[in-house]
Amino acid sequence: MGLNQTPAADRVHIGFFGRRNAGKSSVVNAVTDQTLAIVSPIKGTTTDPVYKTMELLPIGPVMIIDTPGIDDEGALGEQRIKKTRQVLNKTDVAVLVVDGTTGMNGADEELIRLFKEKGIPYIIALNKGDLCTVCSYGADEPYIWVSAKEKSGIYGLKEKIARLAITETPKRRIVADLIRPGDFVVLVVPIDSAAPKGRLILPQQQTIRDLLEADAVSIVVKDSELKQTLEKLGKNPKMVITDSQAFRKVSANTPADILLTSFSILFARYKGNLESTVRGVGALDKLKDGDRILISEGCTHHRQCDDIGTVKIPRWIEEYTGKHFQYEWSSGTEFPENLNAYGLVIHCGGCMLNEREMKYRQKCAEEQGVPMTNYGILIAHTQGILKRSLEPFPDILRLLER
Repeated sequence: MGLNQTPAADRVHIGFFGRRNAGKSSVVNAVTDQTLAIVSPIKGTTTDPVYKTMELLPIGPVMIIDTPGIDDEGALGEQRIKKTRQVLNKTDVAVLVVDGTTGMNGADEELIRLFKEKGIPYIIALNKGDLCTVCSYGADEPYIWVSAKEKSGIYGLKEKIARLAITETPKRRIVADLIRPGDFVVLVVPIDSAAPKGRLILPQQQTIRDLLEADAVSIVVKDSELKQTLEKLGKNPKMVITDSQAFRKVSANTPADILLTSFSILFARYKGNLESTVRGVGALDKLKDGDRILISEGCTHHRQCDDIGTVKIPRWIEEYTGKHFQYEWSSGTEFPENLNAYGLVIHCGGCMLNEREMKYRQKCAEEQGVPMTNYGILIAHTQGILKRSLEPFPDILRLLER
């Protein structure tokens, strides 16, 4: 991803839902004015959610999601419906496509119930308006008549989607609100076997971009170069931001009068769940031998021999607690709905997940009484530097002092 591209997690996620052959894929193609989805009269042509990032006027950067029919059948159909329901957890605006020649049924009404339950703004697109002789609809729901075939009503649908996508909530910043123009900020980016070849990982890219927009000075170094760099700067930087895996070494080499935190902690704040994940980390000290811990990542990647999620975090946990636990892992879109078996959930920073999905996962844990924390917070806690890593956020730091 280039520095000028909007990350997928920061795009408005627009999900298209409905029954098989209602014309979801045709409406998606009409709205985007592209052939993004395969269209066929055969039921069940869309077998998995189809994702496409694009610019959609008048909204801007969006993620378009075409989903399988909610009324799919058979064993494979159940799996497809499960995938469709998972999409709901990341959907910012939902479009329910209904075949206007047949009207709504129980499957459509169940989707509306789920939209309302999850607080997802939605619009009903009554498709195949070109085949209806009397275009009237008595449902007490927000709807618009469209024809994907003739592309009538499509502009009106886009305008309605855009209005639903507008929010009055001020946009969060990763770090720009913590600094002033001209401040120096040192970013510690280890280059080891786990680092992607030829590029920086997404949180590092996004943090650099946020600093550039704030007119701050970014100084990017490897962990082995930090101490020498700080000595040569001539003045203290406002903050040092490190990859959480290097927390111990970076903390030792960063003077106490310089603010220190990690990319992972910044992203917990950016996704709106820093307070709850700080509260959650205390559960680690109460776990007993044999308790189960879920370690969850929002992306999928090839596991390295010293992978952070499967190797390093379990090692740091057991060094800190002196106990042995049972570990399970999830990645990508696979996040268990039932968390009751776990004593603790440890989640990555969630750079690949949008805010709605991160909040959904946090809500699942809270409703089931399962504490949930974040990679960076847990690592800082196990290495005795949690309070220091939260000094940039005084309101959050006070949680530990109560």
